[in-house]
Amino acid sequence: MNKDASPLFAGSTGTLRLIGYLALAMVLMVLDHRNGWMWRIRYGAAVAVEPVYRLAGLPVEGMRTLSVAFADRQRLTEQNQRLREDLLLANAKLNRMAAVAEQNEHLKELLDTQRSLDLNVQLARVVGVDLGAYRHRLLINVGARDGVKPGQPVIDARGVMGQVIQALPTTSVVMLITDPNNALPVTVERTGLRVIAYGSREGDRLVLPTIPMAADVQAGDRLLTSGLGGRFPPGFPVGAITRVAPAPTGMFLEAQAQPSADINRSEDVLLLHDQAEPAGPPEPVTPMGPPADLAPASARSAPPPPPPRHSTRSRP
Repeated sequence: MNKDASPLFAGSTGTLRLIGYLALAMVLMVLDHRNGWMWRIRYGAAVAVEPVYRLAGLPVEGMRTLSVAFADRQRLTEQNQRLREDLLLANAKLNRMAAVAEQNEHLKELLDTQRSLDLNVQLARVVGVDLGAYRHRLLINVGARDGVKPGQPVIDARGVMGQVIQALPTTSVVMLITDPNNALPVTVERTGLRVIAYGSREGDRLVLPTIPMAADVQAGDRLLTSGLGGRFPPGFPVGAITRVAPAPTGMFLEAQAQPSADINRSEDVLLLHDQAEPAGPPEPVTPMGPPADLAPASARSAPPPPPPRHSTRSRP
């Protein structure tokens, strides 16, 4: 037997077999073209084989789905983090804008106070606070180099804050009116009664311990600076009386008052420059007289009297 010869074309049997295959193919082609049998067979075979394809592709599809899900989760996590940071930044900007708006409103009130009272004032910012049991002080950002002197009154848009007690080169220390060591002459606006308002250890009120028993003082009365002592100009708001009761000694009435100024909230204050007491003795008084052009001609032409002569004769 020849191994190189193809069994399909081996002899006449192979030729007949080939002709039979070709005839069968032609018959199938004609039938498929006329009746569509082969299409139905292919459709049925595809329906039968499709689950096998799906089952074979499940691992790859699962890996793809997991990859997409992981990528989507990571992207959503990053997006959520960015949105959270943007929200925090927006809230911070909003809070800052609110603080700036409040500060601008406070500065506007200070400016309106300056214009309405026509005062020579200087704006200062609070840079330090010392609110202990025995000290109620502020530190402001202007000092001796800016013309600040001890004794200058300090106010805000609502009333008296205190006075400068120490002027350093670039900063100054302000003693608040609520300091236990502070005493401020005030007057009751309704009756004109003059009393002294002292600070308290609580730091949020004033105490008036020496009101006469017969005085007409009641809760709600406003306190103004009286101008006594020459330190504070008269008429500035100091506070409002909240409580009046007999003193423990029984000799006076004792009242408590709420300060008008924002003692614990003001960030900007005004210093009055023309109310500080002058340092040293007063200036000599300039002699007054009639104008020179109204004086008699003889008085204008007469020479000034000679100074008195002192005897230089020695004693025997």
